[in-house]
Amino acid sequence: MAKTAKPAPTGIIRDTRLADALGERYLNYALSTIMSRSLPDVRDGLKPVHRRLLFAMRQLKLDPKSGFKKCARVVGDVMGKYHPHGDSSIYDAMVRLSQDFAVRYPMVDGQGNFGNIDGDNAAAMRYTEARMTEVAMALLDGIDNDTVDFRPTYDGEDEEPIVLPSKFPNLLANGSAGIAVGMATSIPPHNVSELCDALKHLIKFPSAGIDKLVEFVQGPDFPTGGTMVESREAIVEAYKTGRGGFRVRAKWEIEDLGRGTYQIVVTEIPYQVQKSKLIEKIAELINAKRLPILVDVRDESAEDIRVVLEPRTGKVEAQMLMEQLFRMTELETRFSLNMNVLNAENTPGVMDLREVLWAFLEHRMEVLERGSRHRVSQIQRRLEVLGAMLIAFLNLDEVIRIIREEDEAKKCLVKTFNLNEVQVEAILNMRLRQLRKLEEMEIQTENDALNAEMTELNTLLADEALRWKSITQEVSEIKKAYGLNTELGKRRTIIGKPSTAVVVPLDAMIEREPITLVCSEKGWIKAAKGHLTDDQITDLKYKEGDKARFVFHGETTDKLLVFATNGRFYTLGCDKLPGGRGHGEPLRLMVDLPNDADITDMFTHVKGRKLIVASDAGRGFVVGEDDVMAQTKNGKQVLNVSGEEEAATCVFVPEGADQVAAIGSNRKIVIFALDEMPQMTRGKGVIIQRYKKGGGAMLKDVKAFKLSEGLSFPFGSGWRTETDLLRWQGKRAGAGAMAPRGFPTSNRFS
Repeated sequence: MAKTAKPAPTGIIRDTRLADALGERYLNYALSTIMSRSLPDVRDGLKPVHRRLLFAMRQLKLDPKSGFKKCARVVGDVMGKYHPHGDSSIYDAMVRLSQDFAVRYPMVDGQGNFGNIDGDNAAAMRYTEARMTEVAMALLDGIDNDTVDFRPTYDGEDEEPIVLPSKFPNLLANGSAGIAVGMATSIPPHNVSELCDALKHLIKFPSAGIDKLVEFVQGPDFPTGGTMVESREAIVEAYKTGRGGFRVRAKWEIEDLGRGTYQIVVTEIPYQVQKSKLIEKIAELINAKRLPILVDVRDESAEDIRVVLEPRTGKVEAQMLMEQLFRMTELETRFSLNMNVLNAENTPGVMDLREVLWAFLEHRMEVLERGSRHRVSQIQRRLEVLGAMLIAFLNLDEVIRIIREEDEAKKCLVKTFNLNEVQVEAILNMRLRQLRKLEEMEIQTENDALNAEMTELNTLLADEALRWKSITQEVSEIKKAYGLNTELGKRRTIIGKPSTAVVVPLDAMIEREPITLVCSEKGWIKAAKGHLTDDQITDLKYKEGDKARFVFHGETTDKLLVFATNGRFYTLGCDKLPGGRGHGEPLRLMVDLPNDADITDMFTHVKGRKLIVASDAGRGFVVGEDDVMAQTKNGKQVLNVSGEEEAATCVFVPEGADQVAAIGSNRKIVIFALDEMPQMTRGKGVIIQRYKKGGGAMLKDVKAFKLSEGLSFPFGSGWRTETDLLRWQGKRAGAGAMAPRGFPTSNRFS
């Protein structure tokens, strides 16, 4: 039987650890992502995909004065020649460069559906057309003059620029955002006119600090406008470190509707906020009754943004309403600043404002020097040709004779007139019609002009001050083209005052109405409108086998506190309770009350009031009512209980109270000074009343009162007040004495 041949090796096999192999490959991937995909170059502010898009559009001659071409044609060229990635990612990048709500100074002039601020996608690339804008032309200006280096494309068949000449300060003007591996960048757009002022000042004073530059660059200038509410100190610090953030709010105005009513109209929204999602969020808040003072939100936008907010009543201040909306919706956002970019050596790093501006100026200096040297070399080659032509005109008869009679006319011309290869080729390639006297005069004029231009360029290259003057003139031209007085260049984002820490009262957003809160023994809760009378309370209906347990008056602006046997307090807004019609809803559906826990007490919150909480084991403490407010459905643990121990009571401490009375299931009462109980925010507390071990007695109730007013408790159909309390008075943790005759069999003080 023939042996099976071993497969030939497909490549070099290395013996290496898996961790080393993975680390090497992940590092390569990370470097590729950082340098070739996610981070922009500080010089032209572009990522590779954007740079390749603009270069491909230039190759297709899609300048602003030419006609449009299908986007599919552009994307195909970019993908086939320069950017071997998916067509959708290339088209998405192209679409964004054309959106005036996404890019401060668009680089693509789109024709067709390129999406909108509501978040709708652009039409397919086969339907849309595009060409470059003047901004894109400024970025490409001078690219044919050897101003930047080129590298082979991914397949080696063509070349692409490593960076664009970038006459336009694109990095800060249009900003950039990207997430690489282990690092990210987030740069907001700025106003070009302000950037030009800062650049000119930096040219004049190279050692200028950030504080001075911020006088020119006041802050971001977002395409969608809005109002920036950040302190100058925070802005300066962000630009100094290259990290920080800027809070931006929507612009809004009040429209008076007469008769004391008004509506709020939002005319500009923060950058990168989708209008449709913003309106959906506000509508959700209205439906969830988290903004009960707001009746409706409408989108009346056409070309301009117009979002109408209709308040329920004209009595609420518009400023207060907007402050609440700013906190609850994306009408206020924070745009982060992280100027993490690639420098001229292709090294990533975070730069401050001055470093970014200076890197742009250094790039422009290099572009100017390289372009000038390239032009000088072009002039020198042309002067050689013109010199040969002038020699031919001065010795026309001899040149014609040599060409006609000599066998090796080229060598003879070189020897006779001391010409080089380029010059002799120029003479031999001259046409007969160029032998006119007028042509000789034009050549002489061109020769003189080129000599003058070369002298000027050599002077420029020899004098750094002249080069900085030339760059200053370029910056001034950019400012003139995109100045504050132009439609595209005028500042859109207003620099407002820092937002004050206005505390919006919760009840200010809720219409105050009287209600009656009802909770049954089985935990079904509801809120009936108005303060019901005793007869109306008696007529309330409950589920079969259920009856009333808690019934008390309140208002829609109140907060309902629920104390449970697990020692936790739960907080509910009275405005969110179900209406009085029907049986209500189970309280357990509104808060995370465990099945093995029951309600001990419930009441409406009164600011500043104090409570006594105690367990059936006879331990407890004083707690401030403000400290028991819970922020989540899970409630707030206040009284720690363990094992079979449960929270037994929660009572108010009246103003001026100085004594505490406690009663156990053994009907013994102990009275002691209130000062003996500590005030805590959470814990097991101290022993209030001590019981005989194994006796089964437990705490039933506690009451705080004034000794001078005596201890009151229900007696018959009324109340009885005991003033001679010496029999029960003692120290905390005492056993106490038997309750007086007639004390309620429920062993409770109320």
